[in-house]
Amino acid sequence: MWILRTRSHTDTAIEYYRPRIWPLILIAVFLSACQKQSVTPTGLNINEILGGHNTQGFERAVDIRQFRFPDDHGSHHTFRNEWWYLTGNVSDQAGRFYGYQVTFFRTAIAPYVMAKDPSQTQKIEPISNWASNDIWMAHSAVTDIDKKVHYSTQRFSRANPGLAGAKTEPLKIWLEDWNLSSTSSDFPWTLNIETPEFSIDLELTTVKTPVLQGNKGLSQKSTEPGNASYYYSYTRMATRGTLRLQNKAVEVSGLSWFDREWSSSALDNDQSGWNWFSLQLASGDDFMYYQLIDLEGLADANSQGKWIDTDGNNRPITPGDITLKVLEEWHSDDGKRYPIRWRIDYQAMNKHWIIAAVMEDQYMDLAVKYWEGAVAVYDAESKDLVGRGYLEMTRTR
Repeated sequence: MWILRTRSHTDTAIEYYRPRIWPLILIAVFLSACQKQSVTPTGLNINEILGGHNTQGFERAVDIRQFRFPDDHGSHHTFRNEWWYLTGNVSDQAGRFYGYQVTFFRTAIAPYVMAKDPSQTQKIEPISNWASNDIWMAHSAVTDIDKKVHYSTQRFSRANPGLAGAKTEPLKIWLEDWNLSSTSSDFPWTLNIETPEFSIDLELTTVKTPVLQGNKGLSQKSTEPGNASYYYSYTRMATRGTLRLQNKAVEVSGLSWFDREWSSSALDNDQSGWNWFSLQLASGDDFMYYQLIDLEGLADANSQGKWIDTDGNNRPITPGDITLKVLEEWHSDDGKRYPIRWRIDYQAMNKHWIIAAVMEDQYMDLAVKYWEGAVAVYDAESKDLVGRGYLEMTRTR
């Protein structure tokens, strides 16, 4: 039994009882314990996490909103899901390149608001510091391109008592000792990840202002209202620091990309995943495009992206602007196909690229399984290297 105490706008205390939460908490604690013992939990279905079912009581991304920084770097507890997502390509003094990824995920196991009339919304407050409504998961990976080694790992935790969370002023997003933080609410940010196989210790400073993805930050993922997220990005972040791989530490510098999303539902029943590209070009321009895919593996009409120029100005990208062609695939041991070499034609800007994974197997074989890795960007005609980036591909079947 988990009893929570809420206070209404009249400050009258009432009891709130949700008996189904404890099994979910126990599952999360079990997964966390398994991870520390290097046992891989059974894979979770991304449609169950991001689908449009079981959204009652949660706020949904329906209307355009006013974004506020740094406040929006913190948690949005009235939504079911949110994540803070960093990827980057960095190099050492010898010119060897490395890719890295760190993602913090928060999932609410019950709504924080239970009111039909928003003006009467009540915030649920736990009567114990040990009571938790949030489950946290974090993923981290490093690709050693020169040695063709991809390291990846994960952690799970409940939020309380102080085990995981996200706050601002000063900024801190954390799961145990993994954290993205700042000494203030502004940049630079520091990223600290420590694992037995590798560690990441980086300082990040944005070069451009935040980009509101989709329609002024409302990123529609399907035709159903509410199947959307609030989504912004820092598309170019100057990065420097240290990577440790096994027992060897190297000083590195390069560029990172930060994505921030929150929602209560995103994928529809006829969608099976996505291909997401974030490219940082040597020209100083940046490119993001996610191709949602249907059950037949075809592109969904709600796919979209942004072109961000050197000054931070952006223009929307629609499916009609982009042609994607798969040139080569990699197959995971569980039978899923992931394209690791693409041709992208972006006609509006007269851009024609070959996107190639720097290593075929950058598979995140974790509780949520997906391919996520560093890519190189080549001019399709000259074959010159013109940029670097990251590619994420999810599949539900």
